[in-house]
Amino acid sequence: MESLIILQNGRLLDPSTGRDSSADLWLKGGVIVPVGNSVPENSRVLDLQGKWIVPGLIDMHVHLREPGEEYKETIATGTKAAAAGGFTAVVCMPNTTPVNDNASVTRFILEQARNASARVYPAGAISKGSDGERLAEYGELKEAGAVAVTDDGLPVFDSQLMRRAMEYAGSHGLLVISHSEEMSLSRNGSMNEGIVSTRLGLRGIPAAAEAIMVYREIALAELTGQRTHIAHVSTAAAADLIRQAKARGVRVSAETTPHYFTLTEEAVAEYDTHAKMNPPLRTETDRHAMREGLRDGTFDAITTDHAPHSVLEKEVEFDRAANGITGLETSLSLSLQLVRDGVLDPLRLIEVMSTAPARILQIPGGSLAEGEAADVTVIDPEREYVFTGNSIVSKGKNSPFIDWKLQGKAVLTIMGGRVTHDELTSENGREDRH
Repeated sequence: MESLIILQNGRLLDPSTGRDSSADLWLKGGVIVPVGNSVPENSRVLDLQGKWIVPGLIDMHVHLREPGEEYKETIATGTKAAAAGGFTAVVCMPNTTPVNDNASVTRFILEQARNASARVYPAGAISKGSDGERLAEYGELKEAGAVAVTDDGLPVFDSQLMRRAMEYAGSHGLLVISHSEEMSLSRNGSMNEGIVSTRLGLRGIPAAAEAIMVYREIALAELTGQRTHIAHVSTAAAADLIRQAKARGVRVSAETTPHYFTLTEEAVAEYDTHAKMNPPLRTETDRHAMREGLRDGTFDAITTDHAPHSVLEKEVEFDRAANGITGLETSLSLSLQLVRDGVLDPLRLIEVMSTAPARILQIPGGSLAEGEAADVTVIDPEREYVFTGNSIVSKGKNSPFIDWKLQGKAVLTIMGGRVTHDELTSENGREDRH
């Protein structure tokens, strides 16, 4: 391990302190240390002129598929993809095989993540087997290392069970993450309900399927006074409900994803299963609402909902194809478009991709303050590249953004002082040895 890493001449963006200035950052022993007056021998010095130096990105919604579906993704491959996308930490959803509803599965995940390329924080299941009938043992999950509970992939049908989950999780300091879907409206649907679904002859999922359940979760959060996080919001109606709830002081937070603020239901027009997901891609009005929700603070975080699948699940008829796309390697590039479009400023972008997720989850990270862990991402906001299938690090190649020309990329990812991804070359970053 390098005794000292010196990041020089970059634009340091730290939302935790509001800092946005040209500065150096020194990393030693896995933590951020004060900048010295002279460069010690055997230091690794990187000239980052034109680059951003930011707290390591945190994705609070990924599917790593291990245990049980390692042919789709493993903790090792998923965290390598995360590092390639600039992420130093991820929260993995519990819908594995077996479901992460007990301490033994949580401990297995953490053991597999011991030498991973990103920090892995497991989310446990709300209910045993995610069957929506009996609560899992939250004290056991928390002690084993879980940071949240969710039945992501499925909603909790029973409102009384969800109320008890919020109260029980709150007593253990666990965040409840809601997959908000009214299944009686969405069942058997494969895309957004509307003109496009009618034209394609596909069964649709109305926006109300999301909004109805978001309303219930907000009502329960208000009733219990507990923290509740709404996952993968896709509709303007849900965004409005969350905005109103926050104005009333409800302890609700929310996320949206790059595919919801970048694409619309038109991406499905050629029956492209790489554009099939749940919730589905929505209308242009909804896409605009996602951008506005990030701008005005309705959404606290950008996540990926990284959901790798193999060709076995995707290269089939559209209505039979699995839901989900990969997102770890394109999230930053797509999100930087919000800065270029004037929707977010750079500090706000890093806040929703790093500082806010750390705060919501109550985990370390999201800061470049002295003494904090050396979790750092270096971004070249001008780097242009074509996202090709051959370049994907994840096992999952199911992305609707393949062959897109993208701008902005993580060129260096450092986790705990260890370089986990490095694309710096003589063209985009000069390295000196002292």
